[in-house]
Order: sequence, then C-alpha cells, then structure tokens
Amino acid sequence: MKAIRHGPRCFEFHFPKLDTLALVEVHSTAVVIRATRNTFSEQQKICFIHELAAEGFIDESYQWFTGFGQGPFLAVRWLVDFSWAQLAATFVTRTRRFMLRLLLSAVLLWVILLIWLCLSS
Repeated sequence: MKAIRHGPRCFEFHFPKLDTLALVEVHSTAVVIRATRNTFSEQQKICFIHELAAEGFIDESYQWFTGFGQGPFLAVRWLVDFSWAQLAATFVTRTRRFMLRLLLSAVLLWVILLIWLCLSS
C-alpha cells in the first residue's frame, strides 16, 4: 500500500493485490473513502480505517471504529466511485501509440503470411 497526498486532507492509496485505488478525504465531521472497485470485505474496511488512524492519516478516535452504521459519533462513508481516478493524457497517448503499432504489426504479419501461403501452393 502506497500513500499519495492529494491536498491538505486527501490521501490516495494503491492496493495492487486487490487491483484497487482508494482516496481518503478527511472532513471536519466525517471521513469519506472512495474506492475504485468493491473488493474490500467489511472486516478489511474496518482494518483499513484502524490502520489509517494508527498512522495518523485520520483522527486517532477512529481506532475504535466498530462498523458502518454503528455508533453515532464516528461518521465514515465508503463509496465505490472511480470518477476521481483520471488517467493522465501522457498515459493515454502512449497507450494509443503502442496499440496502433501493435495492430499495424499484426496486420503486416498477417499479410506476409497470406502472401507466403499463396506463393507456396
């Protein structure tokens, strides 16, 4: 898990084994966690919140968070939302260029094989 700071009270985490990104937004009255996929179990969510509190990303009172919808004082919202995870334009351009080269190479190889098949008969 790697944390990237996105502003005064926003942190991004990457979970490669779960293929998930999480954005933690710390507000004055609540903590909002936006995950790109629904890959966390209820227990994993609670453990992640405990770890955030232990590492100082959120208030330490969240170390005693017991579950969603339980208790009136610790407000945590867990959302599955990938709209915040935007790809940089350089990644899109590089990927598009790679795919174009790959497709052109495949077409060229296919044409060469067809010509070779026709000439060998």
